[in-house]
Amino acid sequence: MSSHSGEKVAQSSPGKVTPLSVLQRFRVLIRTAQRHSQWVERQSGVTGAQLWALQELAEVPGLKVGELARCMALHQSTASNMVDKLETSGLIRRERGSADQRVVRLYPTAEGLALLERAPSPARGVLPEALRRLDREALVCLQSELDVVIAQIQSLDEGFGMQPLPFTE
Repeated sequence: MSSHSGEKVAQSSPGKVTPLSVLQRFRVLIRTAQRHSQWVERQSGVTGAQLWALQELAEVPGLKVGELARCMALHQSTASNMVDKLETSGLIRRERGSADQRVVRLYPTAEGLALLERAPSPARGVLPEALRRLDREALVCLQSELDVVIAQIQSLDEGFGMQPLPFTE
């Protein structure tokens, strides 16, 4: 995969590993995920995150907003705002439970399912899908090493708040 400046990132052998070579890989990951999301939006008219939400609801109809947020590793308010936009667009519908009217479940509409069918894949995005394809041992190792990096960042800047990058809604 090429970076924006034309430099290539090694696919197999890491070669000389330096802090900058690792940083370059982070940049490639983030840029690739952003470009894929932008491409999805141009192709389908919804953001990458909205398409991912539709995928989750197609696979498990009837999720609550909090459950959808957990499936996508989002803050509940972010998921709620996204659900509002999807509902306004006619791509999902909310249904209140008959026993407890406070419980709201989310379902894709026929229009939402049709959009999902014709939308680019992977619907969850390239980075979440690539992570899903890793075996458990690789995920455990990657998370452990990233936790070390996060701890280093925390020690350098305790006020940064540990907030993940927001999705474009």
